[in-house]
Amino acid sequence: MSVTQSAPKLLLGLIGSGIQQSLTPAMQEMEASHQGLRVHYQIIDLDLRKLGVEVLPHLVDSMRTIGFSGFNVTFPCKQAIIPLLDELSEEAKAMGAVNTVINRDGKLIGHNTDGSGWSMGFKNTLPNADLTKVVLLGAGGAGSAIAHAALRLGVKQLVIVDTDSKRCENLMNDLNALYGNRSTYSLDIREAIVGATGLIHATPTGMTKLPGLPLPEELITKNLWISEVVYFPIETELLKIAKARGCAVVNGGTMAVGQAVGAFELFTGKKADTARVEAHFLSLLKKNEENKK
Repeated sequence: MSVTQSAPKLLLGLIGSGIQQSLTPAMQEMEASHQGLRVHYQIIDLDLRKLGVEVLPHLVDSMRTIGFSGFNVTFPCKQAIIPLLDELSEEAKAMGAVNTVINRDGKLIGHNTDGSGWSMGFKNTLPNADLTKVVLLGAGGAGSAIAHAALRLGVKQLVIVDTDSKRCENLMNDLNALYGNRSTYSLDIREAIVGATGLIHATPTGMTKLPGLPLPEELITKNLWISEVVYFPIETELLKIAKARGCAVVNGGTMAVGQAVGAFELFTGKKADTARVEAHFLSLLKKNEENKK
C-alpha cells in the first residue's frame, strides 16, 4: 500500500541506554509504510549524553508536550517510568514493567509487550520444550514480564536468579499470588540450575556494549534449552557456547519481532503482518553483518 501525504503522521520513539543499533525504528517505520501510514521513529539514547533514569521525568514531560503518539521503553527505564504515567494496562500492572507507552489525548498509558513477544518467539521455535524446571536469570523489567509469560505457558517450576534479593522476593511473591506456588528464587546460579530443563537469560550481559557470559561457562550443558533476550549481536557468547554443546536455543530476535508486532498494533490500532515484520528484521540483521565485512 502506498503512503499518502494526507495520512496522519505518527511521531514515535525509543528511550533507553546503548540503543543506537536498535532495529525497532526500522521495523516500525517499514510496517507502517506497508499499511499506508506515515511514521517517524526517534531514538533517544541516554548513553549519548551520559544520562540515567533521573532524566525520565523531564523526558516524559517533553514527549507529552511535543505530542509523541507513543514510545517504547527499554533498559534501564522499564520500571522507573511507571510512576510518571497516567495509567497502566492490566498486563503492565501485573508485570510491574512497561515497554510501550501510548498517548491518548494527552494521557500516557503504559503497556507491556515483552511477555507476549517472548511467548510468541519461544512457542514458534521450541514448541515441545521441556518446561519441568526453568531458571530465569534476571528479575528486571524484561525478566519480570517473561516470568509471567513463562508460567502462563506452563512452566511447572520457575527459579528466579538475580543479585538483588528484594527484587527476586517481590517478583516471586507476585507470581505465586497469581499462578500458585510455582516460583522460588535464589542468589546462586549454581544452586538454582541443578535439575533444570531450561534457562531464560534476561539481563543485558552479552549485548555489544556489555560483552561476556551471564553465568559460568561450565553450567551451560546439553540437557538445557537456552532462551536469550539479547539480539544485538543475534548470536551472543551464551548462544555460541550453547549451540556448540548441543543445546536447543531461541535467539533474542524472536522476542524483538514479537515485541514490535505488539507495539505496532498498540500504536496504530492496525494488525501487523508478523511474517513481514520478521522477514524485514532478518534482512536488517543480514545487512548489518554485511556492513561489518
